[in-house]
Amino acid sequence: MTDTRFDPSQADARWQRAWEEAGTFHADSNSAKPKSYVLEMFPYPSGRIHMGHVRNYTMGDVLARYKKMRGYEVLHPMGWDAFGMPAENAAMEKGVHPGGWTRENIANMKSQLKRIGFALDWSREFATCDPEYYGHEQALFLDLYEAGLVYRRQSEVNWDPVDMTVLANEQVIDGKGWRSGAEVEKRKLDQWFLKITDFAEDLLDGLGALDNWPEKVRLMQENWIGKSTGLEFSFDLSNGDRVPVYSTRPDTIFGASFVAVAADHPVAQGVAAGNPDAAAFIELCKRGGTTAAELETAEKLGFDTGITARHPFTGAPLPVFIANFVLMDYGTGAIMGVPGHDERDFEFATKYGCPILRVIAASAEAAGDPMSEAETGDGICVNSDFLDGMSVEEAKAAVNARAEAEGWGKGTTVWRLRDWGVSRQRYWGTPIPFIHCGTCGVVPVPKDQLPVTLPEDVDFKTPGNPLLRHPTWKHTTCPNCGAAAERETDTLDTFVDSSWYFLRFASQPADKPFDRDEVAKWLPVEQYIGGIEHAILHLLYARFWTRALQHIGQLDFAEPFASLFTQGMVTHETYSRVVDGRTVYFLPEEVERTGNGATLKQDGQPVEIGRVIKMSKSKKNTVDPDNIIDTYGADAARWFMLSDSPPERDLPWSEAGIEGCWRFVQRLWRLFGQVGAGGAGADAGEDKALDRKTHQTVAAVAQDIEALGFNKAVARIYELTAAIEKAAPSASRSNAIVTLVHLVAPMMPHLAEEAWSTVGGGGEGLIADAAWPEVDPALLVDDQVTIAVQHMGKLRDTLTAPKGASKEDLEAMALASEKVQRSIDGAAIRKVIVVPDRLVNIVT
Repeated sequence: MTDTRFDPSQADARWQRAWEEAGTFHADSNSAKPKSYVLEMFPYPSGRIHMGHVRNYTMGDVLARYKKMRGYEVLHPMGWDAFGMPAENAAMEKGVHPGGWTRENIANMKSQLKRIGFALDWSREFATCDPEYYGHEQALFLDLYEAGLVYRRQSEVNWDPVDMTVLANEQVIDGKGWRSGAEVEKRKLDQWFLKITDFAEDLLDGLGALDNWPEKVRLMQENWIGKSTGLEFSFDLSNGDRVPVYSTRPDTIFGASFVAVAADHPVAQGVAAGNPDAAAFIELCKRGGTTAAELETAEKLGFDTGITARHPFTGAPLPVFIANFVLMDYGTGAIMGVPGHDERDFEFATKYGCPILRVIAASAEAAGDPMSEAETGDGICVNSDFLDGMSVEEAKAAVNARAEAEGWGKGTTVWRLRDWGVSRQRYWGTPIPFIHCGTCGVVPVPKDQLPVTLPEDVDFKTPGNPLLRHPTWKHTTCPNCGAAAERETDTLDTFVDSSWYFLRFASQPADKPFDRDEVAKWLPVEQYIGGIEHAILHLLYARFWTRALQHIGQLDFAEPFASLFTQGMVTHETYSRVVDGRTVYFLPEEVERTGNGATLKQDGQPVEIGRVIKMSKSKKNTVDPDNIIDTYGADAARWFMLSDSPPERDLPWSEAGIEGCWRFVQRLWRLFGQVGAGGAGADAGEDKALDRKTHQTVAAVAQDIEALGFNKAVARIYELTAAIEKAAPSASRSNAIVTLVHLVAPMMPHLAEEAWSTVGGGGEGLIADAAWPEVDPALLVDDQVTIAVQHMGKLRDTLTAPKGASKEDLEAMALASEKVQRSIDGAAIRKVIVVPDRLVNIVT
């Protein structure tokens, strides 16, 4: 090498072209090599990638490149999760077509991803908005319908009257639509559902075998599925009705002091029909939170209906409330309130003056102790008639047995999981492939008529679903009787699109969604990488979809992802200023940091520096990868994404950090140019210590990459680099440099290719196709150890000694140390304690 600096502006593009022209990363399903499928969650084409994308895909890329070097046939694909509301919002706000907006964004983001040099098989690229993709999805949906796993029924939904669409509970913020800000209404609509509840037990049991998933993700799914056992029974009401309830704590039944029903429960609706105050309270509830998590933290509100419920054991009348914290979608829509042993019930009872009774205590002697808060711990039953003295589990069994014997209740298992409502009143999604006929009812679209494609001539000036008001698209004929009929105008939830995309990456026949045998070569995905925010819905739906396809005989496995890794976010401080009463945010490149403060470059005036948080477009604390690559090159950006922070933790973006990575790229470049340097005969010598360090580093970096411990691998590469720089010219040093080129190849591929094409000892083909360095097992074992030498327990010196040296030799070496002799200062030695291979302690 003659250049003293590595020039990524030339090298990056050159090697990216070389990989593309050689088809280096095209996966061959027919290869005899062992298969490895590495996949990151595919992105939504929002327009630009951010450093969070770069971190996510760099991790997968390092693993994919490493696996290829280890002799695997690697599938590492990329595509686009392209349907969804942001495209429709853009259509409404900017007057563009969702398809054109999406395609333009895909082109921009693909160009950005290519600049970073990811080892992706672009030949398998697709977008979920491609008719070829969603046509196959429609076929799969019909297959599940034929198997009884798809059905349609009326359901109460959150309706945004401005956007005129159904909102998920999570999209309702303080009773208002997340985008429009309009007061959300409750409506009854005919909706399509997938029967995920049929697989609840299997989904729960399957978590136990996912050893390579984060424990927190498995726990989140377990809680979402929510299996519980308890007692289901009914309270007789004073108005002649009955209210079914379900309790996981029948042992506390003698502590019940009220009953509460959801705002949309039939009892509540009956009261509201003749009571304006009750009707007003119900409207208030509908404007509140809609998720269990929101209601857990919201103020507990109730309305006394004037109706009482008869306690099944004591006959005591219990007041019946309409309550804002009870949801119709959970359990029976009614609860038995036991304030002494439930924090939510305690808060409610305190507010509305209901008795708070202790029925569980640490001992019988504590039965009369006052209660200042709900006590949810274990103990024995007290103040509970025939249950007194029983343990919690004994009491549960006893109550269940009495209820079943007397015919007023039964022990049962209840699931929190509900069937998956997949209907969306939107244009930019997969059309649901059904036809509504006045004579035949709901009829599936014949498969030979798929895909049912979206019309291009749509209007977004009027709110609501353009498919519903399109002049021609929805009008068709019934495939059964030939009469005039209408297409289903709802589209599928975009989570459906991402529930099977990993199968299509593995196999892409034209005539069916995937080939079963081809998929079996690659699946399950060996390593899946993505954010913790997808821990429940996407991952649970993908697990369900895979099981459903196995159930109907299209797959041979149940779990789609053998190993899951959830990476941390890339974070950055925010910069803002209040203008006309509202907060305006600025991009990092618009701001000049000055000591502890910051100013806006445009006007030189101060801006407020906010907290370091996840990079977000709304807060403008994003860093554009293109600007970083223009300045520092792709490899410096990649190296920064792998350095410092463990990959599961958040990574704070730092200008000083990326500059440090750039300097290390140049440091390596200078070192790579030193293969064989040092004059005649320099390559003839041996450096056993450097050989050992080199082989140990190769083995350790391999282990770190396989464990996704990228920051540890980076640290080891820094150590080897320093050791090489200190070493005298020799064959060992040249070999170590060539080995170092291999080690950084998965992380800094452009630099490695440039070096590989020029350094001595390399240069054949692409290093992307080269093998990972072999390790000599004999060199993995240290033959020397560091011995701590103490005088009276205080460290005075360290020695390097042969491993396994005798006590006599270690004692002699320690006493020969000048530092030790100065510390002893002529004092008589009473004892020498030797711990082999570890320390010598001299006692005077």
